[in-house]
Amino acid sequence: MFPSAPVRVIGMTSRNAVKLLVPSFRSTATTSVASAQHSYGGTQSKSCHPALFSTKTRPKTFIDNDVLPFSAFLTDTYGRQHNYLRISLTERCNLRCQYCMPEEGVDLTPKTQLLSTDEIIHLAKLFIQEGVEKIRFTGGEPLIRSDITHIIGEINEMRSLGLKTIAMTTNGIVLGRKLPALKKAGLDVLNISLDTMVPQKFEFLTRQRGWEKVMKSIDIAIDQGYSPVKINCVCMKGVNDDEVCDFVEFTKDRDVDIRFIEYMPFDGNKWNSKKMISYQDMLDNIKTRWPDIEKLPDHDNDTSKAYKVPGHKGQVGFISSMTDHFCGGCNRLRLTADGNLKVCLFGNSEVSLRDALRSGQNETQLLTAIGKAVGRKKKQHAGMSNLVNQINRPMILIGG
Repeated sequence: MFPSAPVRVIGMTSRNAVKLLVPSFRSTATTSVASAQHSYGGTQSKSCHPALFSTKTRPKTFIDNDVLPFSAFLTDTYGRQHNYLRISLTERCNLRCQYCMPEEGVDLTPKTQLLSTDEIIHLAKLFIQEGVEKIRFTGGEPLIRSDITHIIGEINEMRSLGLKTIAMTTNGIVLGRKLPALKKAGLDVLNISLDTMVPQKFEFLTRQRGWEKVMKSIDIAIDQGYSPVKINCVCMKGVNDDEVCDFVEFTKDRDVDIRFIEYMPFDGNKWNSKKMISYQDMLDNIKTRWPDIEKLPDHDNDTSKAYKVPGHKGQVGFISSMTDHFCGGCNRLRLTADGNLKVCLFGNSEVSLRDALRSGQNETQLLTAIGKAVGRKKKQHAGMSNLVNQINRPMILIGG
C-alpha cells in the first residue's frame, strides 16, 4: 500500500466529482502502474487512461498541495494532455474563402441546434476546471455573433480556475470597431486571416471585398498592444505563393507573426496536390532573399515552426500539417458551433456534447463522454494521400 500522504481528486468539478483518489508524494519516485492498480483494488479505472501513471507525464513530486495532477479525462492513451480548447461560435461568415467554404455554400445548422450562450459558457467552465488553460474562439466568423464580448467577459471571470489565455481567430472585416471592447472584456491573443497583399486577389480568394478593412484592423490591433498580432496565411501554389516574400517584408517594421499554413483538404474546397506548397519550399524561397533568416526555438505544443529575419521587428512561422505533422505534441480539442467535440481537426469522429447537455446529463456523465472521446484519439492523422479521400466537414463548419 502507499504510505500516508495527502489525497488528490482527479476530474473534480462539482459535487458529482469522480472519486478517483491519487496519493501525493513530496519526495517519492513516480508510482508504477502495477502499484497504482494494487492500491485501487487491482483494476485501473476505465475513466483513467494509462498515461495518467506514465513516468513521462506524471510529476515525480508535488510541491504545492493545491496543485492537482492533470485531468485523466483530457489525457489520451499516448500521454498527450489537452489543455487547449477551440470553440466555434458560429457557422456563418461574411467572407467566402475558397479553401474554407464550398463554392455552392453550405447548409447551415438551424439556430435551435447550435449551442446557446449559456451552453458555451457552461461547457467552457467544465473544460477549464479539468485543466484547459487556453480557449480560442473561432467560426465561421466569431465577430458575427452579437454576444461575443459578453461571452469573452464571462470566460474571463474563470481565470481563478486556471485559465491563462483567451484567444480569437477572425477575418478582421469588422474587428477594428469591436476590438477595444473585446480587449477590455479579456481578449489576450489575436489571429487575423489574410492570404494576400493584393486587394484584387483578396476579392478573388474570398469572393468578397474588404482588404482595406482587414489591413486597418491589423494596424488597430498593433496600436491596441497585441504583441505580436498573428496573421494566418494559407499558401496555395499558383495563387499566392508568389507573395511569400512580400509577407516576410511586412514583418520588417511591424510586430506581427506571419504564419504560413500549408493548404489542407476539407469537404468542398477542391484540394489537390498541385496546389499544395510545402513549408520547406516556402522557406527555400525566403532564403533566396534573406539567406540569414534564423530559426527560433520551438516550445512545447507549438504548431508553427518559427523563423526571424535579423533586424525585422516581427517574425514568420510555418504550419506544416501536410508535410511534417506535429501530432505528437497535439494538445488541442475542438467544439463545433453545433456542440460536437472533435479531438482531431482531420478526424471524422465526433461526440455531441450538446445532446448530452440537453438530455440532462450531469458533469460526471459529460466528463465520461469527453474522456472516452479523448481516449479514442489516434496517434496521428492520416497521410496526405488519404486525407483527400476522407469524409470531413467543410472547414467553416469545423471552426478555423
